[in-house]
Amino acid sequence: MIDRQDRMTRWLYGTAPGRALLPLLIRPAVSRFGGWCMDRRASRLLIRPFVRSSGIRLHDYPRRSYRSFNDFFTRSILPGKRPVDSRPEVLAAPCDGKLTVYTITENKRFLIKGVEYTLDQLLRDKELAGRFNGGSLLLFRLSVSDYHRYIWSLDGIPGEAVRIPGVYHTVHPAAAASEAIYRENTREYVVEHTADFGDVLIMEVGAMLVGRIENHAMPDKVFRGQEKGFFSYGGSTILMLLEPGRVAMAQKLVERSRKERETPVKLGQAIGHLQP
Repeated sequence: MIDRQDRMTRWLYGTAPGRALLPLLIRPAVSRFGGWCMDRRASRLLIRPFVRSSGIRLHDYPRRSYRSFNDFFTRSILPGKRPVDSRPEVLAAPCDGKLTVYTITENKRFLIKGVEYTLDQLLRDKELAGRFNGGSLLLFRLSVSDYHRYIWSLDGIPGEAVRIPGVYHTVHPAAAASEAIYRENTREYVVEHTADFGDVLIMEVGAMLVGRIENHAMPDKVFRGQEKGFFSYGGSTILMLLEPGRVAMAQKLVERSRKERETPVKLGQAIGHLQP
């Protein structure tokens, strides 16, 4: 299934017929309809072939029957299968996925797959964008085979949740290289105020054919490892913005990111630590 998705994405974004079809597929109504289909009981028939093609380890999850494909896709994992690094000086990954670290320049710009963005475009808030000028952007790309629940990485006080409506491009790298998907896709973010790491912005990005963002009710205070929400069916992305001079990312991540190479990470894994 993953190989088929790769071929389909390259056809959609790299051929004339595909690009002619693209404006229809990225419409929110199409993704809503896809979500409706995946919530139907008949969609359970897709679970077994999906598990086989994606190589999902079912013994990591509770054994139970599922009401629909989306019920399976948003399943929770067994305790202990995603331990969260509890050291207070560590930044833990909020989700499973493939991570790339980008530098935000002093003029609030950054490049993803050769496409230039600004923080103003991403956040649509110039004052907020200024807080992360010169900092880092962490991009976690979740494929369909990843665990699609995500957590708060740090203890802190969350601000108000902000939703930016948009379209639903796929988040596949082939699409990111040709479309400015992170300033066009529907997204939600919140700024978490932490004692030692400063302000950390967490953003969920929806994707083609559902990628529905399901955040839990926002409490007054959050804790490292606490579940923040989940994505319904579809590959999706989480972005984190870090203030300058706060976090030193793992050197391996930095070196691979300079070569535009993604690094697989697991929810709870240490990916950086407080700057000395």
